[in-house]
Amino acid sequence: MSNVRRDPRDRRGTRDHRKPARQQRPSTDASARTGTDARGGESRVERRNARFQQWEALLTNRNTRHRRGEFLVQGVRPISEAIAHHWRIRTLLHAGNLKSQWARDLVGGGVADEVVRLSPELLHELGEKDEDTAELIAVVAIPPDDLTRIRVRQNGVVVVLDRPGSPGNVGSLLRSADALGADGVVMAGRAADLYDPKTVRASRGSMFAVPVVRAETPASVVEWLRTIESVVLVGTSEDATTDLWDHDFRTPTALLVGNESVGMSAFWAENCDAVVRIPMVGSASSLNAAVAGSITLYEIARQRGIGTVS
Repeated sequence: MSNVRRDPRDRRGTRDHRKPARQQRPSTDASARTGTDARGGESRVERRNARFQQWEALLTNRNTRHRRGEFLVQGVRPISEAIAHHWRIRTLLHAGNLKSQWARDLVGGGVADEVVRLSPELLHELGEKDEDTAELIAVVAIPPDDLTRIRVRQNGVVVVLDRPGSPGNVGSLLRSADALGADGVVMAGRAADLYDPKTVRASRGSMFAVPVVRAETPASVVEWLRTIESVVLVGTSEDATTDLWDHDFRTPTALLVGNESVGMSAFWAENCDAVVRIPMVGSASSLNAAVAGSITLYEIARQRGIGTVS
C-alpha cells in the first residue's frame, strides 16, 4: 500500500459533488401558449391559433371590433395616412417577404406597439385579396367618440350622416369631406360601421385625415351643433323648393345627408334651418347619398372659392 497522502485539493478519481444543472421548466409565457416565437422583438404566428382568430374576427364582426377597440387597415395609402395622422398602430402584420422600402421602413421604424410575422397563408386571409398577398396589414386602435375631437374653424363645415346604411357610401363621403375641406364628420344613430373594412377601403385613407365621430342620438348632435357660433344646419331633399346653388353657403354650415333609402328622419327635418334640393333631369327621382353629399360639398367649396387658382 502506498504511503503517499492524497492532496485533498486533487479530486481526480473521486465523486463529483457539484449540484446537477437545474432542468429548465417548460415555458409558460404567452408566446409558447399561442404558438408565437419572440425573436429580436418580433413574434411569430404560423397557425390558426387564438390570436389569429381575434384578428380574423375584426374583418367581419362589428361587436368584436368595438369590444377590443381596434380594427384592421389594409393597403399602402390607408396605413400611411393612419401613421401620418398619428393614429395608434397596435400591431403591424407581415409575412417576411418585404419587397418595398416602404414596408421595410415601417417594420423597422418603431411605428407600432409590436410587429408580428405571420405565415404567408394567414396574412393572405387577412388581406382579403384573391391573388396578391399584402406586404403589411395594420391593427389600429379606435379613438374615443368625443365630439370635441372635431375642431370647427371660424367659418367651418361639418357633415352629419343620418343613419347611413352602406359602408361604401360612408367611405366615399369621407373622401369627399377630406377633399373639399370639411372640418369633421358625425355619424348619427344606428349606422353602418365606420371601422368596417369596406368603409376603410372606400375612404382611401381619408378617415384618418378628417375627424369622424359616432353619436348614439341625433339630439346630442344638435345640442353640440348649437354650440358652434352662427352655424346653419342644411339638409338635402328631393321635396325641397330651394335649389342648391340658390342657398348661401358662405356661413358656418352643418350639412345633413339623409339615409340612402328613406332620406332624412322627421327629427332632422324639424331641426334643419334650411333644406335644399339638387336639380335633376331625366327619370331619376334621387341620387345616391354619397353622390348627393359630394355635390353639395362641392357647391359649398365653390361658393367659398376653395381651390380657385388666381
